[in-house]
Amino acid sequence: MSTTSEFTKRTGQNTENGQKAAWNENEADDGGKVKHEKKVALGKKVTLLSGVSIIIGTTIGGGIFIAPKGILKNSGNIGMSLVMWIGCGVLSLLASVMYLNSMSVTWTARLQTFLTVCKLLAILAIIVPGMYQLFKGKTENFQNAFDMSQMQLSGLPLAFYSGMYAYAGWFYLNFVTEEVENPERTVPLAICISMVVVTCGYVLINVAYYTVISAEELLASPAVAVTFAEKMFGKFSIAVPVFVALSCYGSMNGSILALSRTFYVASREGHLPRVLSMIHIHRHTPLAAVFMLYPMTLLQLFVGDIYSLLNFMSFMRWLFIGIVVLGLIYLRFTKPDLPRPFKVPLFIPVLFCLTCFTMVFMSLYSDPVNTGIGFAISLTGIPAYFIFIYFDQRPKWLQRALDWFNRTLQILLMVVPGE
Repeated sequence: MSTTSEFTKRTGQNTENGQKAAWNENEADDGGKVKHEKKVALGKKVTLLSGVSIIIGTTIGGGIFIAPKGILKNSGNIGMSLVMWIGCGVLSLLASVMYLNSMSVTWTARLQTFLTVCKLLAILAIIVPGMYQLFKGKTENFQNAFDMSQMQLSGLPLAFYSGMYAYAGWFYLNFVTEEVENPERTVPLAICISMVVVTCGYVLINVAYYTVISAEELLASPAVAVTFAEKMFGKFSIAVPVFVALSCYGSMNGSILALSRTFYVASREGHLPRVLSMIHIHRHTPLAAVFMLYPMTLLQLFVGDIYSLLNFMSFMRWLFIGIVVLGLIYLRFTKPDLPRPFKVPLFIPVLFCLTCFTMVFMSLYSDPVNTGIGFAISLTGIPAYFIFIYFDQRPKWLQRALDWFNRTLQILLMVVPGE
């Protein structure tokens, strides 16, 4: 029986019966005997280098080129803005050590490595001339760096959001833990290497900005990196937008690789349509879960103001990250004997939770509209969970629609339940 006909047969059986059947990709010799079996499952193809590239490449996106304006605006002065950059980096490192593409994972990881090298070169292209200017004595913009006259306490949560937006990416490697080689060693090591590199790079690039651009010029600039390049490189500044685009593409590439695994696991646990937990029979990637990200991304493009979107998304992100880490503290006391390959001192998650919840609830005062909308949307998940997941009281018409959706996508995408 051919692979296609066997796939079609199993597709109908798997979808209608709701059973998790195994699929083996067989190769036969001329006599029709099976030479070997190949399981359809997510393989361990992410090495330490790939892991570091995923974190650095996803973290360094467009944030470092737009977030400096948001941080300076809400922190009030240059000195406090640099403190925020360092603080957000340290907080991202602490958070990341607590958290334990559609075509090819291997090629996605290789592309991510290449793009990470490109964006690090772009950052060095800003840091090196900036440090040169600093050593020449260009320090006038650092005079009275901690002038508190423009600082407002209510603005600090929004400065925190801008900073953590630029550092977003520290948690993505945890989403692909099933595909990481020797995860007990690779994940924490990749996280520590990546966040040290990113934090040092971010602080130095901001120092480089301020050697050339004053605080007033930075706040008036629509794109800080472009303004810096125009002052330093003249007509060669056209190269900077190209590197920014590559940086954003690398961040998007890593995000798709990692976030699709969230849909994959949620589907496997019964919280999303079952087809999202299925794997392509040849490429061994969660193809349906990857495709689900595209319409969601397009919807976010209709939001015109990047800072409104940033505050809106950051509120929900850090609220739930804080809740997740609170669950870690709860399990530390209720189930102390659980195996923990990587364990941090208890004061770290406690400090992190306090910081998260303080900033999240202060932002309700700082930007009540966007954060309020995010909070209201989050609350809709409570009745949805109890109606569709906990009590499993789906109307028959909805169940038939989900069955049709699962069966259709399974046939079109050639995906099957993994082993």
